[in-house]
Amino acid sequence: MAVRPPRFTAIPSIPQQGLTDWQFSTLNAMKENIELLTGARGANAAAATALTRGSVTVANPPAQTMTQVTATGAGFTISGTNVPSLDDYVKLVSNVQQLANDVATLRSVVNALINQLKG
Repeated sequence: MAVRPPRFTAIPSIPQQGLTDWQFSTLNAMKENIELLTGARGANAAAATALTRGSVTVANPPAQTMTQVTATGAGFTISGTNVPSLDDYVKLVSNVQQLANDVATLRSVVNALINQLKG
């Protein structure tokens, strides 16, 4: 989705009469910084342009699917060796897959956000 950049009003030139040297220098520096942040100054203005709320369009991630572990640790002791029950093992595999899917979803949202922030 394309986002239109914000529009900013141009800052008029600073008058050279009626100001002390420090006032003129300060106002010129502020004007230049604002023009850099708004993308209105120089050929490489995009690199210094500030982000605005409207320029970030990444949607919130969906709700997490795995909210708690359903495996309980149930198992048996066979010949002195502890082994999980098949039902509990299947639950654990499902939990791990849900967690992996949640992590993949969050990674895609974070990557989209990083790409938007980089411009």
